[in-house]
Amino acid sequence: MDIFKNEGGSYTDNLIGTLLAIFGNVLVSISLSIQKYSHVTLAGTKDPRTFYRTKTWWCGFVLTCLGEGANFVSYAFAPLALIAPLNAVSVLTSSILGLIFLREKSKPSVSAKRYGLSFLGCLLTIGGTYLFVTFGPNSHEKLNAENIVRHLVGWPVLLFVLLEIITFCLLLYFYKQRSANYVVVILLLVALLGSITVISVKAVSGMLVLTAEGTMQLDNPIFSVMCVCMVASVVFQARFLSQACRLHDSSLIASVNYILSTSFAIAAGAVFYFEFKNEDVLHICMFLLGTVFCFLGVFLITKNRKRPKTFEPYVTMDMTNGVPTIHDKGPINQPEFTGSFTYGALVNNDCVLPSTLPVANLEQPPVGFGPADASIYPPELKKD
Repeated sequence: MDIFKNEGGSYTDNLIGTLLAIFGNVLVSISLSIQKYSHVTLAGTKDPRTFYRTKTWWCGFVLTCLGEGANFVSYAFAPLALIAPLNAVSVLTSSILGLIFLREKSKPSVSAKRYGLSFLGCLLTIGGTYLFVTFGPNSHEKLNAENIVRHLVGWPVLLFVLLEIITFCLLLYFYKQRSANYVVVILLLVALLGSITVISVKAVSGMLVLTAEGTMQLDNPIFSVMCVCMVASVVFQARFLSQACRLHDSSLIASVNYILSTSFAIAAGAVFYFEFKNEDVLHICMFLLGTVFCFLGVFLITKNRKRPKTFEPYVTMDMTNGVPTIHDKGPINQPEFTGSFTYGALVNNDCVLPSTLPVANLEQPPVGFGPADASIYPPELKKD
């Protein structure tokens, strides 16, 4: 029995899945921008949970749920090779929203260089998206429990999973035991987990869609297995990503993570679901060319994103009160040391001059003090 659909049905499913993925990524980008606006407007409040009571934040949260739901359903219709690279739409939308709504003042030469490369990255991303959607795999398997089990017991999948487990263990050893905190090492761990995530998400989404159409799939044990794999891989991905964000720049993480995760997702789709089984060499080459264009476009967009200056609190000694003072002057760097007395090697930024503590000599008056200066001493310290 042929487990693949006919060409017309496959093309329709690919179109539905592609449109759902584009719609979902656009919604996610808009929702993140709305939530960021809510956080910025309430940045000065003392209660960090104030934004939970704003309509703006909840509007962004609802849009995020809708966008992620559309992305989840898209895996049931289109191959992984089409859905995974479409994450570039989210980066592209965020860049366009930033160019429209972000009002920055900078030198014309700096703006031309920065926005010029970003514009080139947007063009490459759009062109690459068109290429890999047009020449992507057009055969889509109808996923039910029997087909998923058939893939799991195949030798290509077992070999692929074994290689991923060995690679993951080696990377985890160097990361934990050898302190190899390089961005590539951490994001390779994320990408390896991401390949498991997309495989399980596609299986779960496909079985849910078949169940909604009338063919019950939820009572099969493979559904529970895939749900556990999906949740576990997502949780560990989030942990490694949070560790990467603490150690490296967010723009670098965005571009490298997109490239590595997309590459492993395409490989997982090709091995697990045989998505390139019926494709010719020309279509595969054009698909790969479009994917490379998207990689380069995302790299240029994130490379020229302005790095935010984070606030670094510093402590100086208030000499008038004799207590340490925590300074909050906004996103500024710690001042340079100029030799004045401070807590550590930091300058008192409150313009409070250090006071000189007088040292009283109980035996002899200071040199150069006349009789008129004797009044500065207490009567009990005067000599007979």
